Amino acid sequence: MRHSSTETSEHESALVESELVVLDEYDRKAAVLWLNRPESLNAISWDAMRCLAAALEAAEKNRTVRAVLIIGRGRGFSAGGDIKAYKKLQADAEAFTAFVDDYCRLTEGIGEMTKPVVALVNGLCAAGGLELLLACDFAWAAESARIGDMHVNFAQIGGAGAMARLPRLIGQARALELVFSGEMLDSRLALQWGLVNRVVADDTLLEEGLRFARSLAAKSPNAIKFVKQSIRRGMGGDLTAALKLEHEQCLRYCLTLPDSMEGINAFIEKRPPVYGDAQ
Repeated sequence: MRHSSTETSEHESALVESELVVLDEYDRKAAVLWLNRPESLNAISWDAMRCLAAALEAAEKNRTVRAVLIIGRGRGFSAGGDIKAYKKLQADAEAFTAFVDDYCRLTEGIGEMTKPVVALVNGLCAAGGLELLLACDFAWAAESARIGDMHVNFAQIGGAGAMARLPRLIGQARALELVFSGEMLDSRLALQWGLVNRVVADDTLLEEGLRFARSLAAKSPNAIKFVKQSIRRGMGGDLTAALKLEHEQCLRYCLTLPDSMEGINAFIEKRPPVYGDAQ
């Protein structure tokens, strides 16, 4: 298997670099999206936001991509919005509204993607960086990670998930404490609070993410798609609505797509399953 092979996407830019990593002999890939403003701790400018949105769209359209990993270059995942740029941006109500709207579309779009999107958090992750983490399906942290909101430290408030997604993930009381205090959690406390699922050594963060992507490569992309849709959309309503959606998704998947029967037949015949692209 060509575990370390890489190729550069045509959507590579100076602000976000998209790297396609081959996962197996079938040329299935992980899209590794590098936030690339290390001199500013990967602060999210409007241009960087657009580049990230384009890279995510390209990964979603690429039928060979099985998972998307977002990681930051340098000493941080992302320090959030570019505070220096806000002096001019917030003075223009129309422009600032468009900026926040664009970031909301980006974060909401991650939930609508059919592929798993994982935040690999190295170093600092704050404010808009936290909102990006919260938008992903889940996050893993390097031991060096420090995670918090910090908006109020600069008399700002979140507008793309810090107020809505954070309490749904870690509970209202902890969310309020984190936002009110503006403090940063170290990686172990972030794990304890449920902000991240795992903590790994800094020098293995990417490889652990790729290991997860490899585990997905052999699975049905349709099953992954339906699971993500069921959980993501189910969390938006009450339990009764979520159970109804799960029931509908199960019947649609098992009765209209070939992957379910292929999984059964492969098990019975003691052979590796062969799945097509997501439909």
